[in-house]
Amino acid sequence: MMKLPLAYYGDSVLRKKGSQIVEINDTIKQLVQDMIETMEANDGCGLAAPQVHQSLSLFITCIPQYLENDQVIPGQVRVFINPKILSYSQEVWACQEACLSIPGMRETVSRPLKVTIQATDLNGHSFTEEFEGFDAHVIMHENDHVNGVLYIDRLPPKRKKGIEKFLREIKKKYSKN
Repeated sequence: MMKLPLAYYGDSVLRKKGSQIVEINDTIKQLVQDMIETMEANDGCGLAAPQVHQSLSLFITCIPQYLENDQVIPGQVRVFINPKILSYSQEVWACQEACLSIPGMRETVSRPLKVTIQATDLNGHSFTEEFEGFDAHVIMHENDHVNGVLYIDRLPPKRKKGIEKFLREIKKKYSKN
């Protein structure tokens, strides 16, 4: 396994729709293993292929459970290949989101409370599952990545305006030009 370099805000790969994966071969399996190592090394709870410079329809999650007594149950790594959102709840829920591709920033984002997604796992099995609350936020955040959307795109216009300078600084700091 190998830690992969991250794509940061301003990198065009983050704005491209990921290509569908036709075959789950050794290259894809290795990419997933490398993505897991990269996500864990960066203390993330999700990572999409475009964030590691791969324009593919693939993301992984490892979402911990936060209990009321301040205990944390570590998450299980999940793989979502060719994900497709099937439905959203009408009810929305706002929570803080961050992104490994936009370091140093957290913003409150409103998203549907529940989401149902269809995807394929690393063994080639198709599954459909409903997620709620924080889990749903992570799933939708990562699914946005494979569609070229960043969480900052979901912010109200006034808030977007307020972070422009910070985003320019990130672009300047991490730009390869």
